Amino acid sequence: MASPQPHGTSAEAERRTEHQRHHAQHQARSVADHAAAVTALLEPLHSVHRTETLPLADALGRGLVADVRAALSLPPFANSQMDGYAIRSVDVPDGGAELGIMPPVPAGASPAPLQPGMAAPIMTGAMLPAGADAVVPIERAVPDRFLPAAAQAKEHATVWLPPAAAGTFVRAAGSDVQAGATALAAGTFLGPAQLGLLAALGIPDVTVYQAVTILLVTTGDEVVEPGRELPPGKIFDSNGTLLEAAMKQAGLHVRRAGIATDNPDALRTLLREERAGTDLIVTTGGVSQGAYEVVRQAMADQPVEFLHVAMQPGGPQGIGTFEGRPFLGFPGNPVSCLVSFEMFLRPVLAALLGAPAPRLPVRAQLSQPLTSPGHKHQVRRGTLKADGTVELQGGESSHLMHALAGSNVLVHVPEGVAVLAAGAEVEVWML
Repeated sequence: MASPQPHGTSAEAERRTEHQRHHAQHQARSVADHAAAVTALLEPLHSVHRTETLPLADALGRGLVADVRAALSLPPFANSQMDGYAIRSVDVPDGGAELGIMPPVPAGASPAPLQPGMAAPIMTGAMLPAGADAVVPIERAVPDRFLPAAAQAKEHATVWLPPAAAGTFVRAAGSDVQAGATALAAGTFLGPAQLGLLAALGIPDVTVYQAVTILLVTTGDEVVEPGRELPPGKIFDSNGTLLEAAMKQAGLHVRRAGIATDNPDALRTLLREERAGTDLIVTTGGVSQGAYEVVRQAMADQPVEFLHVAMQPGGPQGIGTFEGRPFLGFPGNPVSCLVSFEMFLRPVLAALLGAPAPRLPVRAQLSQPLTSPGHKHQVRRGTLKADGTVELQGGESSHLMHALAGSNVLVHVPEGVAVLAAGAEVEVWML
């Protein structure tokens, strides 16, 4: 009879190790940790080899590669903030004064110096004459209109003006940007205001990161292209349109590869044929624990990890490379795949490349109570109202497209929070 094995034998240790491995495989990754993994995967896109110099008109929506310093001050010269009279403040005592009128100063002119005891009619944006240090608006003058040219030309033409402190209605040179200062920092998203600033500085073109090109593939035997006949048991593909629109709106280039069936070999062939010229492969569906998860099967020989993120919706995720190309596998439910894009791909690219623009986070008060799984970061859909409250749209389920279409924000319930009452403050991201 064999003697009993003592506690801690190699067989028991092996069983414990296997249990720990199984537990680790099912341990959900935090949202922050998965975002860090996506950042590491896409870090090579942040490269000088992926930059280009574009005219300002073509740079909208791109991210700035390097700091831009102002070659000149803005404004480049002191100018008038109002239509009125440029004066020397010392010439007008507290009770006001009659001043002689000099030739007018239109915008774009280089005026003669202002003489003592004189006032110069000046237009908004026009250069302040040397010696002038204040502007009196025309409506405060007597008369409260500019004199005709013939009257101004008279030797003794005068105007009565009230006092004005030095600096009144004067835009000082460099009051916006000083020459040599950083006008825009590297990584800045170039919207209309940023491009307008560059134009004001006299810069005709700018070096930006190239737009990311994504190969987008939806999967599933049950999925049918919109417009075709819908057999029993099938659904129309919304993921492809939803994600392509979100990506294009974010300034990404998208190549659609149609719908892949639940055939792993066919999916591998499709990816090999279509991957050239793309920076990232994104698939939807086929990443869970089911028996027909085609993406998992197709990636069996690739360095791709399939895991669960502590997030609802959008828990199942895939991440790695397919034959050297960065790969992200999003879940198949439409809200899940959009939330995956908003939580991981958009913010990571924004941080690495300055584009797309990150979502604007604001604080709002719930108009109704909610519950959330305490061990997950929940993302709900909602409508932000003018009074600062947010109304939830639909429930927690990831198939509720109608609720998504009626929403203008994503509502965030952090991990560790299980219940929130009406009136509780939450973070929402504007869509």
